[in-house]
Amino acid sequence: MVAFALLRFLTTSVFIANLVGFGCAFGLSYLMQSLFVFQKSLSLKNATRFFAVQFSALIISQLISELFQGTNSYLRVLLVVFMIPLVTYFIHRFWTYNENPPSQG
Repeated sequence: MVAFALLRFLTTSVFIANLVGFGCAFGLSYLMQSLFVFQKSLSLKNATRFFAVQFSALIISQLISELFQGTNSYLRVLLVVFMIPLVTYFIHRFWTYNENPPSQG
């Protein structure tokens, strides 16, 4: 919605609109998942990890879409929509918000 609003009312470029939209979505997602899903305080370390996971998920989504290019477009989208949130949840659970570093055996 942010990107659409910027394009409609401020006539910015698509790149800038998408960049601002991504920033808003990332900030809100980090805030809500930190406070409500994982019940953790906000920190630069967690924000950096959260960004790394989300950006990696974006790249993987694109790769999945390219890998299955010969299949139905809706099937590709469904694959990404169901798989990526599940995978990112577990990565956030066990890495992004993990306060206990692995023990050095």
